[in-house]
Amino acid sequence: MTFLGRVVTLIQVLAAAHHPGYLPWCGLFQKALKVDILVLLDNVQFPRGQCWVNRNRVKGPSGAIWLTVPVKKKGRGLQSIRDVEIYNGRDWRRKHLLTLSHLYGNAPYFDEYFPAFEELYSKEWIRLIDLNVMALNWLKTTVGLTTRFVLGSALGAEGSGTQLLLQICSKSGCDQYMVSRAARRYIDQTDLESNGITLLFRDFTPPVYPQLWGRYIPNLSIIDLIFNCGKRSYRMLERSCGQARIF
Repeated sequence: MTFLGRVVTLIQVLAAAHHPGYLPWCGLFQKALKVDILVLLDNVQFPRGQCWVNRNRVKGPSGAIWLTVPVKKKGRGLQSIRDVEIYNGRDWRRKHLLTLSHLYGNAPYFDEYFPAFEELYSKEWIRLIDLNVMALNWLKTTVGLTTRFVLGSALGAEGSGTQLLLQICSKSGCDQYMVSRAARRYIDQTDLESNGITLLFRDFTPPVYPQLWGRYIPNLSIIDLIFNCGKRSYRMLERSCGQARIF
């Protein structure tokens, strides 16, 4: 084996997966900060009840406030996330923009970042996944992450549970996979190890940072962090990532 070959065999690729949520919480970006590839699971079922794929929370004077993108469900049965369409029968985009302007107009970095939201909401989106991916990529860049985001459908990863995880690892070329401690009971570790995959778990603590509107509330959309902390957001996320452990 050549020297180059020996070096290549030492390179490890770490992946993780997450639902492509709407203006997601900090946990998604903490996870992305610690992996090489984050797979956005657009080809899994859109939850039938309330979920984080089309809504998230920001902060107002009375506490957490929901921003919800209305979607078409009636008569559509079970849908994959990539097929979900937005209901544009009411002007939710104007409502979200006005809400952000009202709640964060006095935030330290409002003037720097608000124009990006004006641009985001200037378009009449048809598919939820297109809106979410556009926002996710902007948020990733703004925070300062270089992690590669890949759609599950583009990767061609199919299945569920451990089978889906194996597909993700195989098609992304990774040999390590990161999950939260809570996901451990849904994964067949023996099956992973027999396929050469090392399973890591990492528990993330919500970053504590200065907020508007009184007492600190954890697990809001990351836009609350960005409006309040700007370029310091990366450091805030990194400090609260905890340690990765091997199962």
